[in-house]
Amino acid sequence: MSMKTVSTNKAHGGVQGVYRHASTATGTDMTFSVYVPPHEDGAKLPVLWYLSGLTCTHANVTDKGEFRAACAEHGVIFIAPDTSPRGESVPDDDAYDFGQGAGFYVDATQESWAEHFQMRRYIEDELPALIAAEFPAADMTRQSITGHSMGGHGALTIALRHPDRFKSVSAFAPIAAPSQVPWGEKALGGYLGDDRAVWRLHDACAMIEDGARLAELLVDQGDADQFLAEQLKPELLEAACKDAGIDLTLRMQPGYDHSYYFIATFMADHIAWHAERLKQE
Repeated sequence: MSMKTVSTNKAHGGVQGVYRHASTATGTDMTFSVYVPPHEDGAKLPVLWYLSGLTCTHANVTDKGEFRAACAEHGVIFIAPDTSPRGESVPDDDAYDFGQGAGFYVDATQESWAEHFQMRRYIEDELPALIAAEFPAADMTRQSITGHSMGGHGALTIALRHPDRFKSVSAFAPIAAPSQVPWGEKALGGYLGDDRAVWRLHDACAMIEDGARLAELLVDQGDADQFLAEQLKPELLEAACKDAGIDLTLRMQPGYDHSYYFIATFMADHIAWHAERLKQE
């Protein structure tokens, strides 16, 4: 599980690195970024995972997310994985919403996809183990998770599966109910097959309806988001959380769309919110 350093740059007193390793989960090389803020020798810092959306790699949030100043202020390590396996041997689809760049954070079971598209196992197990081994400042007892769009879906479902691992979870414009929208129907059907009962294990609203619980959630959603009505449906998450007694803070942000201009605007808020919940007890 050896890791190679692609690049490092000093930023806000810390180090922004990009790294690559050979993944056993996906059978491919995987690239990810880690920002480690300035800290005293021997200090242990909490970790915030950020899962990106359709078409993205680690680079989108690393280049445009504007998270480093807030992470330096609050002493939080920021980790941004890729969204899917990549390479000539990896199957792809002609559309942007399936295949490479669109792993949906599930472990595919269907022929041709199952060999490489094991993103759930990669994010939940393999990459955290690598971070723990290679980044001594990372306090893996204090983790939180967030994400955007498809990555918001990933953050919600992973946190709902591991409520004891993550101190907090938030999302930017998440695909809240993938089994009820075109993006999710295509991806879940393509990766997991036609059994909708299996899809429920990868749908935040369905998981909450079926008993999964978190103490609280923070979600920001632009009301000018071009995907709001057809693909994102935060009202379904709001209803599921209300019925389950989950404390959801859903902030509809006037005039904001689905872009990284939106994410960058509210990123510092999310980091501060997570940092408060990641404080050592």
